[in-house]
Amino acid sequence: MRRAALRLCTLSKGLLAPSRGLTQEPQNLENVFHISEACSPIHVNHVRDKLREIVGASTNWRDHVKAMEERKLLHSFLAKSQKGLPPRTMKDSYIEVLLPLGSQPELREKYLTVQNTVRFGRILEDLDSLGVLICYMHNKIHSAKMSPLSIVTALVDKIDMCKKSLSPEQDIKFSGHVSWVGKTSMEVKMHMFQLHDDEFSPVLDATFVMVARDSENKGPAFVNPLTVESPEEEELFRQGELNKGRRVAFSSTSLLKMAPTAEERTTIHEMFLSTLDPKTISFRSRVLPPNAVWMENSKLKSLDICHPQERNIFNRIFGGFLMRKAYELGWATACNFGGSRPFIVAVDDIMFQKPVEVGSLLFLSAQVCFTQGNYIQVRVHSEVSSLQDKEHMTTNVFHFTFMSEKEVPLVFPRTYGESMLYLDGQRHFKSMSAPVTLKMDYVVEP
Repeated sequence: MRRAALRLCTLSKGLLAPSRGLTQEPQNLENVFHISEACSPIHVNHVRDKLREIVGASTNWRDHVKAMEERKLLHSFLAKSQKGLPPRTMKDSYIEVLLPLGSQPELREKYLTVQNTVRFGRILEDLDSLGVLICYMHNKIHSAKMSPLSIVTALVDKIDMCKKSLSPEQDIKFSGHVSWVGKTSMEVKMHMFQLHDDEFSPVLDATFVMVARDSENKGPAFVNPLTVESPEEEELFRQGELNKGRRVAFSSTSLLKMAPTAEERTTIHEMFLSTLDPKTISFRSRVLPPNAVWMENSKLKSLDICHPQERNIFNRIFGGFLMRKAYELGWATACNFGGSRPFIVAVDDIMFQKPVEVGSLLFLSAQVCFTQGNYIQVRVHSEVSSLQDKEHMTTNVFHFTFMSEKEVPLVFPRTYGESMLYLDGQRHFKSMSAPVTLKMDYVVEP
């Protein structure tokens, strides 16, 4: 069983044809690199403890100012250029983490939904912490007790779900490693597996982009270069380069920068014409087609106070907490819109634009922006304001693709701004693989 688990834990979709979302069948995957049989996973509860140890962060809020002052002394350990840093391999950053829901049932309540399934929002928190720890392993400095780097999540590039059930009564294992490195940024590949018939079966693949900053988290810092040791690792690194190029291209064609394509303009115009009232023959009189909902009526909002309990090791609000809150609101929005229980299919393009300070007011607004068949594309906008300043600032935009148990209504934009949201949602949906048949044993919920 151990050998099979290790074989599965070192897999990567980077060696396969690109696809998004649920996969029809378990992938026939090969080793990216070999890991020693002696490699044993750490407990999920120890991940954040290890991060605090690496950074020198205090577990007490009252000591956080002193801890951050001490980090200023680590500036001398920062490299003046990347050439001065020793290269690392993918093996150097490889980690396995165990979430023993089956063997330690006292953990289940934190991860349990009322439908006796696993909370996906909690999984997002674990992935975020694991991604940071992986990057610290890549940049480990043996001569320093604490790392001079402040490593933070810059982007959740994508999370793709496999067609596997997720039980709260079976152990879960995460694995991951650095797969691509720039000068100050790193791409991290992570995988999640669950014990099934004495073997760990794939559940999801995730790609995060992390950035390194100086010890005070004020400016960029260089990271160790990455050396590849096999054709499989070369392919992973090449895929990282392609991912970077894809992100640049996607950003350059953003609807905030460029007009919609001719095909997209035609789509919006046809939708507009289909909502005109044939009785009045007027552009101002709008009616909904059958089985359709105005986009403005698909919103849900929430407000959270960002307490110290949710802080990360740098005393900002934990990115995983933000993802969990956004996901749960997105799930509720999809549930309310579709009238049945939705299932997460894919998460992508979560950009962390601005850190969230402890004490901030967190405003989340979720909206259905595109639908097709059983699929619901939800966009969650996150913004914050301080208790002293009422000005709202955007921190994140989240994109979630859900599948409903039954066919859902079409969503129609009424304004030009909503039309752009519709097209943006359509673009994110089209980046997913072809639709699949919903399996009722596929249970991943908030």
